[in-house]
Amino acid sequence: MFTPFDDKDDKKSGMSSYRLMSEINITPFVDVMLVLLVIFMVTAPILVHGIRVHLPTAAAHALKAPEKTIVVAVTSDRSVYINKFRVALPVLTQKLSAIYRRRTDKQIFLKASSSLPYGYVIKVMAAIKEAGITKIGMVTANPKLAGAVGR
Repeated sequence: MFTPFDDKDDKKSGMSSYRLMSEINITPFVDVMLVLLVIFMVTAPILVHGIRVHLPTAAAHALKAPEKTIVVAVTSDRSVYINKFRVALPVLTQKLSAIYRRRTDKQIFLKASSSLPYGYVIKVMAAIKEAGITKIGMVTANPKLAGAVGR
């Protein structure tokens, strides 16, 4: 902040008659710190407590695939299928590599039972990625369609 003062030499030289104050204004600093404190107080409990997530159902639009769609399905007894053919998890990467060797679109859909452990689904996804497939789409049940079927 500038304060005026009387100095005849400055008036003769044409310089401004204002000088800087040497005091620090900490009001904006305190305002910012209080806002940050409130933000951290609100978000800290959210970070500590997890949010329950029910993953198998989602309302999403279907993706269109330019080539024949390949679906890897994993049942609740940990059986792995490529479309309708059962394969063992250790050979899943080899089979998918052979299927996708000449395909231009490296896209696949993964359908897994909701009762499977998350770690097992990740193992299947890792096997798919090892085959060189870059896009993995997760298949979920549409809650609107699931309710209509049960009627």
